[in-house]
Amino acid sequence: MAHSPIITALLSYGMSGEVFHAPLIAANPHFQLKSVGERSTFKVSQRYPSVKSVKSYTDILSDESIELVVVNTPNETHYSFTKEALEAGKHVIVEKPFTVTTEEANQLIALAKENKKVLTVFQSRRWDGDFLTLQQVVKDGLVGKVVEFEAHYDRFRNYIEPNTWKEESKPGTGILYNLGSHMLDQVVVLLGMPDEVDARVGAHRPEGKVADYYDIRLMYKDILVIVKSSYLVKEQGPRYILHGTEGSFVKYGIDPQEQALKDGQLPGINWGLEDKKWWGKLNSTTEEVVETLPGNYPAFYQNVYEAIREGKPLAVKPEESRDVIRLIEMCYESNQLRKAIKVKP
Repeated sequence: MAHSPIITALLSYGMSGEVFHAPLIAANPHFQLKSVGERSTFKVSQRYPSVKSVKSYTDILSDESIELVVVNTPNETHYSFTKEALEAGKHVIVEKPFTVTTEEANQLIALAKENKKVLTVFQSRRWDGDFLTLQQVVKDGLVGKVVEFEAHYDRFRNYIEPNTWKEESKPGTGILYNLGSHMLDQVVVLLGMPDEVDARVGAHRPEGKVADYYDIRLMYKDILVIVKSSYLVKEQGPRYILHGTEGSFVKYGIDPQEQALKDGQLPGINWGLEDKKWWGKLNSTTEEVVETLPGNYPAFYQNVYEAIREGKPLAVKPEESRDVIRLIEMCYESNQLRKAIKVKP
């Protein structure tokens, strides 16, 4: 049975709206992007002439034809805007990080259930080709039983970017909320919640007002996980290092989908394919190269369509993203106390 497309609105047309959401929505015939919130720069119509640019958020919420709202505004506004959208009877996709606090996340989850609306979080990096490949390596037991997993998401930005809320000391800003929300989500997907968190978070850049590095140790019963990120890494090391009882898997490089979207490409044939030079190395009974599975960001929106129109389970459950916020809060607590913290069930 054919379903009508889901009429969708984006709350803003900043980097995430322009690079990720609008193109992924445009590439999926099950969605129709109707409105985009733009307060100052009116550029959405240059690429999508049929899309309406609106100044007021209330114009989106009061439009009864809009079924799905994408909350991709500054992190500290995620809670209030998502709450208003759910109360207005809309389904909601929230850009990561889900919220600033666990309590905010719990309230939104309860409200979505009460209003019988789909609520999910754009944890797009679950569909990075390298992470999909890593999951397959673990699933196939190619390194035996996993004993240690190390993940890096490093950049080199030795200056303070001007005119952006991301560099201001506000709730939910800093590298841990920005990149850590992706990395911790991947860890939880791969291994579940840890038993203990031991983290150091801070700012290395002179004049920096927000955290620009973290070093997190997550302890499981018999696995150690190391999650690191910094804005002052010019020489990139491996993205993933996986050690097990039968060998190791090491992977360099970053998934090509974000750059492809920045270059104006839309998902299609050969989407998400990684150059062979970045394929991971497996050192087990023999040494071999492991072909990287294609990255698949479009799968996120396809799943949202199936959840709204066909009642299928969400790929990214809000409870999972809430657990990520819990871990972020615990990282800050651990950093403050300078000790490991037990994760309560």
